[in-house]
Amino acid sequence: MIGRRVLFPPLPNKRYSIIYADPPWDYRGQLQHAGPGSGDSGGAIRHYDTVRLQDLMELEVGSIAAEDSLLFLWATSPHLDQAIKLGKAWSFEWATVAFVWDKQRVNPGFYTMSQCELCLVFKRGRIPAPRGARNVRQLVSEPRAGHSRKPAEVRRRIEAMFPQQRKIELFARDADIPGWDTWGEEIPHPQTERRLRKQTQEAAGS
Repeated sequence: MIGRRVLFPPLPNKRYSIIYADPPWDYRGQLQHAGPGSGDSGGAIRHYDTVRLQDLMELEVGSIAAEDSLLFLWATSPHLDQAIKLGKAWSFEWATVAFVWDKQRVNPGFYTMSQCELCLVFKRGRIPAPRGARNVRQLVSEPRAGHSRKPAEVRRRIEAMFPQQRKIELFARDADIPGWDTWGEEIPHPQTERRLRKQTQEAAGS
């Protein structure tokens, strides 16, 4: 379903110093093409439900952010302006680009061929202390894997910078990540499971 109204699972009743998020940006059903005669490569809507910016902004991420915390937020190039709006809506201030992911292969684009994706960083209060490594590189060169799946190396670099802080990954694809809490529709949760059962029952009765 495109740009649907979302019932998110409830957020944890905790506060985190590090919040890492990869939102399911809405492309209004647009599919990605690899060139003439090649068909499409799927596009986000073929792999998961995308979410409109307004619905993402209403998610109360600020309620789980510690007084001093950072938000690491993935943004596809067409959504950079939306990503900055979203970070601010979640009660953070824009800081800089934390990571540039070189996917080691290209996609067609309207201007230049697309090869990189950005992970932005926003700040609330001060940078969390104590700090860990301060020599972490911005550029991550890792081959692209499954659709929208981000390189684990980025998470490892965040851990190196902030080894002692409580961390959560939002819109996570994997439930069991050592040292991290995880949240999202793909993570088992009673409310999410009830919703899936209801959708299955409605589909069976249609």
